[in-house]
Amino acid sequence: MSPPLLIIAFTLLAVLVLAVTARRRVRMNLEEWSIGGRGFSAPLVFVLMAGEIYTTFTLLGASGFAYGYGGASLYIIVYTTQAFVLSYWLLPAIWRFAKENELLTQADFFARKYDSTPLGLLVACISLTALLPYLILQFKGLGILVSATSYGSISSKIAIWVGAAVMGVYVMAAGMHGSAVTAVVKDVLVLSVCVFLGVYLPIHYYGNLPGMFSAIDAAKPGFLSLSAHGKNLTWYVSTITVCGLGMFMWPHTFSSVFTAKSDDHFRRNASVMPLYALVMLFSMFVGMAAVLRIPPLKGGQIDLALLRLSIATFNPWEVGVIGAAGLLTALVPGSIMLVSVATLFTQNVYRPLAPRATDERLARVAKFAAAAFTLLSAAIALYDVQSIVALLIMGYNLVTQVLPALLASLLTNNPVNRLGAAVGMTTGLAAVLTMYWTGGMFAGLFPSQSWIADINPGLVALLLNVATMVAVSTLTAHKVIDVRT
Repeated sequence: MSPPLLIIAFTLLAVLVLAVTARRRVRMNLEEWSIGGRGFSAPLVFVLMAGEIYTTFTLLGASGFAYGYGGASLYIIVYTTQAFVLSYWLLPAIWRFAKENELLTQADFFARKYDSTPLGLLVACISLTALLPYLILQFKGLGILVSATSYGSISSKIAIWVGAAVMGVYVMAAGMHGSAVTAVVKDVLVLSVCVFLGVYLPIHYYGNLPGMFSAIDAAKPGFLSLSAHGKNLTWYVSTITVCGLGMFMWPHTFSSVFTAKSDDHFRRNASVMPLYALVMLFSMFVGMAAVLRIPPLKGGQIDLALLRLSIATFNPWEVGVIGAAGLLTALVPGSIMLVSVATLFTQNVYRPLAPRATDERLARVAKFAAAAFTLLSAAIALYDVQSIVALLIMGYNLVTQVLPALLASLLTNNPVNRLGAAVGMTTGLAAVLTMYWTGGMFAGLFPSQSWIADINPGLVALLLNVATMVAVSTLTAHKVIDVRT
């Protein structure tokens, strides 16, 4: 067995054992399985939520986007910091309501706030629409990482199926407990690998960071700044707005809030999370270092930048460690997403159809749902898709459409009713999908204003969402529900 394959296999086995043993002395009902019994400490909540941020996007997506688009990649650092600032006020309010009402999913939150099961089902549909592609991307990234770092001795297809089997087993056995424990190991390894690569590679190839940027600027003038078209200032600001507002609207991130023991955990975490997010800056340094050192990559191939440069630089043992870190960036966040998807299906689709189901039966259904979604996601991941960042931004455009109704529900006197919330979300969702399918139909309405073509479709959809939500709620004011946080 080759050194990289040996390291990757050992990591895979260690993660499986660690995750499965995390369920010891825990009665694994649906609440324990899905949100850890609401008993996680501040440090564990911290690494769990960080575990959702540092996915295959951290190693492959961020570095690949920096390799392909240069200065535009800095949007990643800005939007995550913006989201952490928002979380200081937003997440404690969400946690308190969820704790008081014993909620399990994001859809439960909206159903209870607006006293509407159909609205909860709509949110569940939006969440699944956005989250399934994100879960699929974790398997895609896993296949790329393992295949590349094993020097082709394991094909991406085999890597995807083996990873899916391990993820499925430990999610079914330990749920969120397994994800939380393995998130600690993953964060330590990924942080170490990203910082090392981001510091070493620029020094190795260019002497230092300033030398790297000077060389890139001389060879590709303007690459390190925003372009005049495409990834320009309009795209940059609108994308930061949508992603920053939507970061905690992902259903797996939203429901992870429920795992905390106290609402004070979120305020403490918000103060240090922006510093922790800087790990992605080091990943982007790797992408920059690859710009002049590996052959040009196009389309979704830009996600291979970090791996191509690492394989060209390091010996097999070192490449194996990078592969192990990459493996964890897929398995741990993927397991959290899988728990969220399975819980959404069980709680908001199956449970209304079987209202007399016992808690034990619901837990079994959730585990079977996890297995089914694992198989489905792994099968779809075998096919080629566009770059990780492109798909991630589209997902953000979808999940952000639940934000306006959420913010309104946290007001002492909510001016939005269930009909307004539903119509607003539906309008936003339809607008996002329409603009993607038509290639930016909105820009065609104003051909003389070229900058409109570069606005992130999610921001346009969000504005339409708010306008529709307010208009419908105003016209049906007699249906407004007084909801208190």
